Amino acid sequence: MLEKVDAVNSVINNFIWGVPAMICIIGVGLYLSFRTRFLQIRKFPYAMKVTFGRMFKKKEAGDGALTPFQAVCTALAATVGTGNVAGVAGAIAIGGPGAIFWMWISALLGMCTKFAEVTLAVHFREKNKDGDYVGGPMYYIKNGLKKHWQWLAYLFSAFGVLTVFGTGNATQVNTITTAIDSALFNYNVISENQVSTLNLIIGIVLAILIALILLGGIKRIGQVTEKLVPFMAVMYIVLAIGVVLLNVKNVPTVFASIFEGAFNPASVTGGVVGSFFMSMKKGVSRGIFSNEAGLGTGSIAHACADTRKPVKQGFFGIFEVFVDTIVICTLTALVILCSGVPIGYGQAAGAELTISGFTATYGGWVSIFTAIAMCCFAFSTIIGWGLYGVRCIEFLFGTRVNKPFMLVYSLVAIVGATMNLGLLWSIAETFNGLMVIPNLIAVFLLSGVVVKMVKDYFNGIETY
Repeated sequence: MLEKVDAVNSVINNFIWGVPAMICIIGVGLYLSFRTRFLQIRKFPYAMKVTFGRMFKKKEAGDGALTPFQAVCTALAATVGTGNVAGVAGAIAIGGPGAIFWMWISALLGMCTKFAEVTLAVHFREKNKDGDYVGGPMYYIKNGLKKHWQWLAYLFSAFGVLTVFGTGNATQVNTITTAIDSALFNYNVISENQVSTLNLIIGIVLAILIALILLGGIKRIGQVTEKLVPFMAVMYIVLAIGVVLLNVKNVPTVFASIFEGAFNPASVTGGVVGSFFMSMKKGVSRGIFSNEAGLGTGSIAHACADTRKPVKQGFFGIFEVFVDTIVICTLTALVILCSGVPIGYGQAAGAELTISGFTATYGGWVSIFTAIAMCCFAFSTIIGWGLYGVRCIEFLFGTRVNKPFMLVYSLVAIVGATMNLGLLWSIAETFNGLMVIPNLIAVFLLSGVVVKMVKDYFNGIETY
């Protein structure tokens, strides 16, 4: 029975994260880019000014809301995760260095898609019975499209609820336990027969922490993410830049291999990765999987922002994709390629390849810091996806189910820490991909609204 489920899931998964779906995501990104006259490039300096420039301004959010900075940190908490470390390594191993070029292309178009998602989420959001701002794809479908499209909102929410337990929680907890176990093994702190007990303790501690944060409401989520995200991002970026600087002589060769490998992978990988399409597919799919542009999930966090200007918040979407993919994913790729660690092209690889890039440069001691970074990445993802799950189930069943859902979601951490859930990972990834379909249909149909709002904003007549 499980083999049949696995076979069916594999077929659906390969389609969802395959060429047809990527064409849809890239196609919508291109369509939005043309309609906004490549806003993400034209207004990039302005986007940095209104996002990065506002981050250091102290501002209190109103009741039931986040500050714009807390909103972007919550969204980044969910997007900057193990995909930035393990996903990039996997893309390089299977698609060659050229996959990074296609990751950049997907990010460039993804900036415009995410800008549109965030703008629509803030514009069409509501306040729930608890007085919290709620928004995201299900709300811009509900409030922006005609009645015969309403089923898409319920479909997105259902897929969201089915996704969060695996993609957002159990897989991330598994990453945390693996990182802690390997660090403690390296220093001979624990033995093999102590692992199961340690993992159970880790699972229980994580479950308690997750419950305390989520049950504390939107304010507490914002307070945690605005501290955790900058800390983990700065620590990882500093360590990665150190690797690049210590191997600076390899940088020109690495960039040459990225550009050459994008169009002729075999020339870089020695023929092991010979397919141009494989390089493109891996780069684009990992880019999308990392920055979530097209999934619509990040807009759920942005809808909580205490702002009256949807377009201004939309620029945080551009900033978010830039930080996640252009900065952090690129640095991960440079850590692997500049350090000169052997890459088994054509074979699956994960976080261990990235970690080996750090240890080859700094030595074994850096494994402690990489373990801390991995734990922060994974834990922040759990919190971000917890909010997404709450909003999805609330849309389906109302606010009365929020707290029971949070408790169940927290307890899943124990399952993720102690069990090998194999099939659950790939099923969750499939549902994650299925969220793309209703979201992209809505963004495509509402593109005219986005274009009008952008024109009004820059003409100084925004009245939303």
